[in-house]
Amino acid sequence: MKTETKEILEAVSTGQMSVDEALLKLKTEPYEDLGYAKVDLHRKIRQGQAEVIYGASKTPGQIIGIMDSMIANGQSRILITRLSPEVAEEVLLRFPIQYDEVSHIAIFGENPAPNGIGRIVVATGGTSDIPVAEEAARTAEIYGNEVVRLYDVGVAGLHRLLDKIDDIAGATVIIAIAGMEGALASVIGGLADCPVIAVPTSVGYGASFNGLSALLSMLNSCASGVSVVNIDNGFGAGYLASMINHMEALQKE
Repeated sequence: MKTETKEILEAVSTGQMSVDEALLKLKTEPYEDLGYAKVDLHRKIRQGQAEVIYGASKTPGQIIGIMDSMIANGQSRILITRLSPEVAEEVLLRFPIQYDEVSHIAIFGENPAPNGIGRIVVATGGTSDIPVAEEAARTAEIYGNEVVRLYDVGVAGLHRLLDKIDDIAGATVIIAIAGMEGALASVIGGLADCPVIAVPTSVGYGASFNGLSALLSMLNSCASGVSVVNIDNGFGAGYLASMINHMEALQKE
């Protein structure tokens, strides 16, 4: 997964871009101040991926303005998370976004062909965890990853997970998403030889404390190789999984 900086330098070395053109591209204003938002135009140069729009609490006008700035500055693919259906309808009047009502994710542009080193498995304890799982899966896909979904394979029926042991064994990264007591991450961590990213969800009855119980269980996992992101943070898990799935490919470039 090439960073934009490396692509600029390679273009200079092959003669596709002059030194002055490259310098101008790197010196371009690092952000655009819209008043209500400062759009980070250099994030892709610094980190390899462009800024993501967090849609919650933003008005349709604000989201459209941010997208206008991104597109005007060369961004052909935009990810918007936590976008409500009502705001999505307004944005659709301006941009041809693909909106998923399950994950509340919107995508402008097309997903790239998978170019990671392997597969990312996204597994959930129950059906109620699917909205967070889809946020993770769709995030991973827009960053060029092949995703395998294993839904409703929680510890209440462990045979359902064991039936998918080939998928677990063949994964490069696994995202384990569960509410209630959050035991799925530990079980998968004990079966897999790859990094496991645990995502606690706010699914559960009163004593689950809106995901706090699952969070603490995952943080205290006795399985090695398990890391934990915040409650319901499917985006963060999908982004991190993509970074891991591209590390070896990045080293080979």
